[in-house]
Amino acid sequence: MIYDKLDNFKEDFLWGSASAAYQVEGAYDIDGKGPSIWDKFSEVPGKTYKGTNGKVAVDHYNRYKEDIALMKEMGLKAYRFSISWSRIYPKGRGEINEKGLEFYDNLIDELIRSKIKPIITIYHWDLPQYLQDLYGGWESREIIDDFNNYCITLYKRYGGKVKYWITLNEQNVFMLLGYKLGIHPPGVKDEKRMLKANHIASLANAKAIVSFREYVTNGMVGPSFAFTPNYAYTCKPEDVLARENAEDMNCHWWLDAYCFGNYPAFALSYYEKQGIAPEIEDGDLELLEKGKPDFIGINYYRSETVEENPINGINDFEEINTSGKKGTSKDYGIPGNFKTIKNPYLERTNWDWEIDPTGLRIGIRRINSRYRLPILVTENGLGEFDKLEQNDVINDEYRIKFIKNHILACKQAVTDGVELLGYCTWSFTDLLSWLNGYQKRYGFVYVDRDENSEKELKRIKKNSFYWYKNVIETNGKDL
Repeated sequence: MIYDKLDNFKEDFLWGSASAAYQVEGAYDIDGKGPSIWDKFSEVPGKTYKGTNGKVAVDHYNRYKEDIALMKEMGLKAYRFSISWSRIYPKGRGEINEKGLEFYDNLIDELIRSKIKPIITIYHWDLPQYLQDLYGGWESREIIDDFNNYCITLYKRYGGKVKYWITLNEQNVFMLLGYKLGIHPPGVKDEKRMLKANHIASLANAKAIVSFREYVTNGMVGPSFAFTPNYAYTCKPEDVLARENAEDMNCHWWLDAYCFGNYPAFALSYYEKQGIAPEIEDGDLELLEKGKPDFIGINYYRSETVEENPINGINDFEEINTSGKKGTSKDYGIPGNFKTIKNPYLERTNWDWEIDPTGLRIGIRRINSRYRLPILVTENGLGEFDKLEQNDVINDEYRIKFIKNHILACKQAVTDGVELLGYCTWSFTDLLSWLNGYQKRYGFVYVDRDENSEKELKRIKKNSFYWYKNVIETNGKDL
């Protein structure tokens, strides 16, 4: 639909930004915090870009007041942050670390004083290392109760102050990269183990949602999913079928489990025929059915285009671009199902991610039509090489263009009839980008550090800071 006039965002629209504990906090062994799987994984030579890690990150742990003051200056309505599990439970279970709880008390209170709504992400990839060593982390059903206990601790402590909660961030990503490709912790390359661990994580997610409704009144809870809508390369029926396969295996496999309490028939049948389907025990589907979310969080960065893949065709990822050298990523696929192909109508970032604002609108529409739940855009942003110029100027007009066009897509989706709760950029300040180091910058606020030196970690407002401030002031009317 092409409109003459677009609807406005509702008055309480959540104009936000997001981060993750490991990527911003630092203070990795301060005030009783235990080690996480990322603390250990990043010490293995060759695993991250130039050996970067989150030991200091951008020192948000010590500078949160400075960062929140900048958020207040911008007029931010919401800030999505994650809580470090091993900061609360150094071993993931057992003794609670009161100092860890106090840090998030102070962070939340500072946000509320600044009229910024806190959005808590309970788990953003930093599993306590103790649980990984004890029973294999997500591969053991023991984690369901440990995660639930951790969640209940947070619900009791912060449930009266925080309305919006994210259970698991990008379960599809930390499972794929951690258990199939082996490039994230725990470094496993076994699809059967991935599907087993993924099923257990879905059960843990559902149980956490059931508990949420016992402990938090007047709140909303849901997972955050890395959503990459698929297009068929041509209208050839075999390409269209490949798109259906990709959507089932890359999207519905997770979203159906969250929202319907079961798995899509095609993908489940395929995994069963391969002998790698997860073992579904008595009571599992009942738990998934009980733990349906109040909303769906989506992290959107790109779309993918797929075509038919022969039975002896391309398999898995050959190379992922973590250097920012454009054109170094390779296509991937599942033989007999689909393979990716470059979309000739789309530009790509230096990290080879398609730039596709319309894909966000399409994705929101698809989710709304299939699941009929409110949607919160929990991440969207552009990672790029930003240049610090004279007089502390960062001209990031490319980021303004990117975010502007994606907000416009959100507005079009609202006009299409979708209930959209808010839009959070990734990220507010620059941060550690997992495998990509510090050179891949996402923030409205430049943090003056790099892979070689922490320097003074000075905060510098980019041009996009002032632009987004105006967007918020006008509730998205002036883009």
